[in-house]
Amino acid sequence: MADLLALVEARLRTGLGEPDARAAVTFLGTDRIEVLRFTDGDVVRYATLGMSGQPMTDPTAALADPVKGPRAELVLSVRAGLADTDKVLRPLAVLAASPQVEGLVVAPGASLDVGEPLWPGAPFTSVLVAEPGGLVEDLDLDAPMDPVRFLPLLPMTPNEAAWKRVHGAAALQERWLSGGTDLRDPLRTSVSLA
Repeated sequence: MADLLALVEARLRTGLGEPDARAAVTFLGTDRIEVLRFTDGDVVRYATLGMSGQPMTDPTAALADPVKGPRAELVLSVRAGLADTDKVLRPLAVLAASPQVEGLVVAPGASLDVGEPLWPGAPFTSVLVAEPGGLVEDLDLDAPMDPVRFLPLLPMTPNEAAWKRVHGAAALQERWLSGGTDLRDPLRTSVSLA
């Protein structure tokens, strides 16, 4: 796993530059999850490192395959200096550990909720998992392993999360687009859902 995570970190550095900070969290019964911080002008990006060490397994599967299955890391981008977003490290590590802890398969279109603000004063307790391939390219691994996908996280207000459950991820993303929503604003309010 150490070799795999070295490749994942190298791919993060290729896509995002050199990290300027890192923190590690270990939850009982799980592998260590690190969160790396990358600063790019007025945008701060937080990326998990460790989630991809094990493939995600369908919780209904009788046996977990130790090699095959989707692998991913999470990437969150926010505007710097508007909120204490560095406190997102633990919630991000919780989300990254959820496949090991809860048997979740994290995929684009999914909602993930931490049950508390992502950082102090944040109007968000959950995120929408977006399509990969924008900031960091997938990392192909030797067969039969699936590639590591770098999944962007888009913070959602509780109203947006409830609306998404009814109307779907694509409809919420369309609302954000048509409303000109700055999804990197750590203090933004909910988009108009009427």
